[in-house]
Amino acid sequence: MTDQLTLSNALRSETHDLHEVLDKRVMQLNPFADSKHYQGFLRMQLRLHTAAEPLYHNTKLLNLLPDLSGRSRLNAVLSDCEDVELNNTLIAEDQRIASYIKIADEYEGLGWLYALEGSTLGAAMLLKHVKNQLNLSETFGASHMAAHSDGRATHWKQFKAMLDQLELTQAQREKALAGATQAFIFVTDAVNDVMIDDAVAS
Repeated sequence: MTDQLTLSNALRSETHDLHEVLDKRVMQLNPFADSKHYQGFLRMQLRLHTAAEPLYHNTKLLNLLPDLSGRSRLNAVLSDCEDVELNNTLIAEDQRIASYIKIADEYEGLGWLYALEGSTLGAAMLLKHVKNQLNLSETFGASHMAAHSDGRATHWKQFKAMLDQLELTQAQREKALAGATQAFIFVTDAVNDVMIDDAVAS
């Protein structure tokens, strides 16, 4: 049962199936086939990081997770969008759609942050594809995939440790689980909305 697990393990268990579906869908759409496909991938990232950005400035969350403010990757995503010359109208549209997301409170926010922070691990594999297929890098076009100076694994373990040290009520834990589920559903919808599906396009 999830109430017998650490918070990070409960979040992992709760979102496992959604995560599997999302990962398979992203790779099915071949996001690194060419610049147009990659722009669609960046648009998905832009929606996610814009929707979650207020969390990194939330006073209550900053009290729970002291190093939170330094973990935001929105500016890196925006820099990558500029590098690959993503149309400003599309950027504005994605930001507008992301602004509709309202995360109820800091406990739902914990779930969203779990989803975002966990994505930094998978970015290592994605970065290899970006480098090999598109000749982009951590310094141009794919800066949002760059590893933290501490290393991906260490940075992720530190985040999980902070989550697991929180003393939450069962109701607060349930809110965190709901937030993580909401985040994965939002990203999956964004993938289907903005990433290029060759089968449909043809």
